[in-house]
Amino acid sequence: MLTITSPEELNAWVGKELGVTDWMTISQERINQFAEATGDFQWIHVDAERAAKESPFGGTIAHGYLTLSLIPMFKDQIYTIEGVKAGINYGLNSCRFLAPVPSGARVRGRFLMKSVQQKGEGRYLLCNEVTIELEGSEKPACIAESLGMVLF
Repeated sequence: MLTITSPEELNAWVGKELGVTDWMTISQERINQFAEATGDFQWIHVDAERAAKESPFGGTIAHGYLTLSLIPMFKDQIYTIEGVKAGINYGLNSCRFLAPVPSGARVRGRFLMKSVQQKGEGRYLLCNEVTIELEGSEKPACIAESLGMVLF
């Protein structure tokens, strides 16, 4: 895990890859739990029998927003910033879902520090380009510009 020790060091990472997580399996159980949490029970996600017969993907696939929701967990595997009083999810600049994630597939996160902007005394807006890679696929599952505000 990368430990960043100061705002100055944050700036030194702009334009550089921060790291890549380990592979993680997206189980049908996780997909079902996400459906329960969000109320999104579309059959392509939760009905394995129907998806095997009718889906163009040959089975169930993860919700796109499930894939996106992995970003904070993946970030915590990549880097930490010492001396931060708080870190706040600030949203996204962009997000694209480029390949479906079949149940049982493995994904991982690749992080690049795209920008760091000082937004006041001790406040920095970080923009990470996050690529959620899908094992065995030429296309990533998702590419997003994730924003976070850190307070020193």
